[in-house]
Amino acid sequence: MEKLSRLAENMIGSEIVRLGNEINERKRKGEKIFNFTIGDFDPHVFPIPAALEERIIQCYTDHYTSYPAAEGIIELREAVSAFLHEWEQLDYAPSEILIASGGRPLIYTLFKTVVDEGDKVIYAAPSWNNNHYTNLHKGRHCIIEARPENNFMPTAEDIAPHIKDAALVCLCTPQNPTGTTLTKESLSKICRLIIDENERRGADEKKLYLMFDQMYWTLTYGNIEHYNPVSLHPEMRAYTIFIDGISKAFAATGVRVGWAFGPAQVLAKMKAFLSHIGAWAPMAEQHATAQYLPQKELVQQHFSAFKAQLELRLRDVYNGLTALKNEGFNVDVITPQAAIYLTVKFDLAGKLTTGGLLKTQSDVTGYLLGKAKLAVVPFYAFGAAANSPWYRLSIGTCKMEDIAPFLAELRQALLALQ
Repeated sequence: MEKLSRLAENMIGSEIVRLGNEINERKRKGEKIFNFTIGDFDPHVFPIPAALEERIIQCYTDHYTSYPAAEGIIELREAVSAFLHEWEQLDYAPSEILIASGGRPLIYTLFKTVVDEGDKVIYAAPSWNNNHYTNLHKGRHCIIEARPENNFMPTAEDIAPHIKDAALVCLCTPQNPTGTTLTKESLSKICRLIIDENERRGADEKKLYLMFDQMYWTLTYGNIEHYNPVSLHPEMRAYTIFIDGISKAFAATGVRVGWAFGPAQVLAKMKAFLSHIGAWAPMAEQHATAQYLPQKELVQQHFSAFKAQLELRLRDVYNGLTALKNEGFNVDVITPQAAIYLTVKFDLAGKLTTGGLLKTQSDVTGYLLGKAKLAVVPFYAFGAAANSPWYRLSIGTCKMEDIAPFLAELRQALLALQ
C-alpha cells in the first residue's frame, strides 16, 4: 500500500462504524437484531416536526438553493438569537452566532481556532469524539477518567491538576454517550477554575477556552435541569463557545442545521475556516429553521410530545434492566437523566459460555450481539479503558413493542452464562 500522510496513516477507525458494519451484515443474513447503537432517530418513529418539514419543502419550492453566507443567513442568526433569549435567557447578538451543517464542522473549526500542535486538550472519557478531534489537530490528550459515582461526568477536582497549560476544556452536558448531566454545583466549580486560570495568565498568553456542547440540552427528564456556564458565571462569556443546533432537539439529525455562539473574535476565525471548508447548512433548511424557531407554541407542543415518548422508552428499558439486576445478574444501569441514552453495565468478562470463556470486554460485546441479539456501544469506543464494562444504549430508533422481546432475549443469554 502506498504511503499517505502521517495523519492518515495513524487515523483511528471508529469502533461504532465497525460494530455497525457487523450489525448490518447480520441483518442482511436475516437475523433479528435489537439495535441500540445509533445516536440518531428513526424518522418513522420520531419524525421532524410537521411544521418544520412543511417549511423545508416550501423553501425548496421557492428556490432557496444558492450558497448561503459563510456565517449563516441573517434571518436564521436572528431567529437563533431570539430562541436563545426565549428558552435559555441567554443574550447573544447575530454577530456572535455561526451557522453550519450540524455540530461537527463547528467543533472541528473551534479546534482549528484555539488548538495548536502540542496544545493540551482536557476531556473526559467516555465522551463523544474528543479523542479523534484532538488527534486530528495533533493536540496533547489530557484524559479525565470519569467514574460511575459521578455519573461519568468530569469534576473540578479531576480537572484542576491539569489546567495550568491547557488550551481547551471540552464539556458535553447532557452527555453523549452517558445520558447524564453536570450538576449546577459541579459546572460552577469547573467554571471557577477556568476563570481563575485566565486571570492568572498574562496579557500575551493564549486564553483557556471552554467548548460547551449542549446539543441535548432540551432533552432532560424528571427534576433534572440543564445549566450553562454563562448564566452561572457571566465572566465565562469571554471564554465559552457553545455548540448547539436542531439535530437532537427536533429529531432533525439529517437536516443539518447547527450553530455555535460565543466571543465574536473566536467566531470570526471559525467562520474563516468554515468558509474554506464549505460545510454550510443548506440554504433551504436555514430559511425553514428561521421560520420555524419563532413559533413558540408549535415548538412547545413538539418538546412536550417528543420528550414524553423518549422518557417512556428510557424508563421502560431502565425498569427492565433493573429487574434483571435484582434477579442477581451482573447488570447495572444508571437512572435516566437526559438525552436519548442509558448508561448500562454488563460485567460479564470471566463468564463461561458454551463457546468458551469471555476473556475480554470485546468478547462480552460479541456475546451480547451473537446470543442476545443486542447491539450496544461499549464505552471503550468513546475513549474509556478497553476493560470498561459500561455501554451506551440509545433509544432513538426504539419501538415500544421491541422492549419486552429484547429484555427476554437478554435474560436468556444471561441465564446461559456460568
